Amino acid sequence: MTPVTRREVLGLYRKVLRIAKNWQSASGQIEETTREKEYIRNEARTLFRKNKNVTDPKLIKQCIEECEARIEIGLHYNIPYPRPIHLPPMGLAHKQGRTLRHQEKLRKISKPIYLKSHDEVS
Repeated sequence: MTPVTRREVLGLYRKVLRIAKNWQSASGQIEETTREKEYIRNEARTLFRKNKNVTDPKLIKQCIEECEARIEIGLHYNIPYPRPIHLPPMGLAHKQGRTLRHQEKLRKISKPIYLKSHDEVS
C-alpha cells in the first residue's frame, strides 16, 4: 500500500468514526440513535479489519469506492444501514430458462457497489 493510499484509507476510517460520533437518527429517539451509532462503529471496524491485508491496488480502490458510496448514501438518506436492492427472485432469468448458476452470476453482477461486502460480513 502506498503512503497516499494508506492516508486515504485512514482518512476514510476517521471520517466514518466522526460520522458515528455525530450521528442523529431520523426518529430522534435516544435508544435508536445509540443503536445506529454502535452499528456504524461496528460495521466500520469489521470491514476495515477484514480488508487490512488487501494488497491488490484494484481491490483497494474498489473498497475505497464502496466506503465512499456507503458514506454518501447513509448521509443522504439518514440511514446507516445499507439500502437493499429489490430484484424479483427469477427476474433476471432468460425466457428459455438458464441454469441457477447463471442466475446467481447475473445477480452478483447487478449488485450495487455499496453492497459488495455487506453479505460477506452480515
